[in-house]
Amino acid sequence: MYKKYIKRIFDIIISIFSIIVLLPLFLVFSIIIKLIDGRVLYKQVRTGRSGKNFVIYKFCTMRNEEITRFGSFLRKFGLDELPQLFNILKGDMSLIGPRPWITSYYKNMNNNQKRRVEVRPGLVGLAQLKGNNIDVFKKIDYDLEYIDSLSFVLDLKIIIKTAIIIFGNKHTEIKDFEIKNEINELVKYKKNIKIVK
Repeated sequence: MYKKYIKRIFDIIISIFSIIVLLPLFLVFSIIIKLIDGRVLYKQVRTGRSGKNFVIYKFCTMRNEEITRFGSFLRKFGLDELPQLFNILKGDMSLIGPRPWITSYYKNMNNNQKRRVEVRPGLVGLAQLKGNNIDVFKKIDYDLEYIDSLSFVLDLKIIIKTAIIIFGNKHTEIKDFEIKNEINELVKYKKNIKIVK
């Protein structure tokens, strides 16, 4: 019941409430970013539920391929992710779930790993609580653990722990070269499996 209906109802209510409450912040951030960069939103195609692609929204944090000072501040506290509240409202994402990765990840996963798209991707997820110092396979394992154990209590725990991490100034972001390394690891793993077979 929770996974099929209540979770989505919570997503709609929380996203609408958050957007209304944070509207002044959205406006301030948008004005500052517009003055710095000219573009307010960064858009990128990510893999969503059932392997369907969607466009994710973020506040722009870079100019001429360099992170701006204000962009660094936004990333430090994960505030660049706030526009994803609109993705949640649209139904592309959920508040809690496996993070939506770029499409290259999904293309190089095996069938079991692809189970991570059985649910809507989330603004925050179980794997993120473990930090970025774990390999891509462990991240997928945590995502699958979340899917298999999905419940209101688990979602609540993830929200509380995520808030502690953010307000404790321990938020970390995966770098571009780390993303490439993770995709390469998936490619190697997939090739090795084929050789064994």
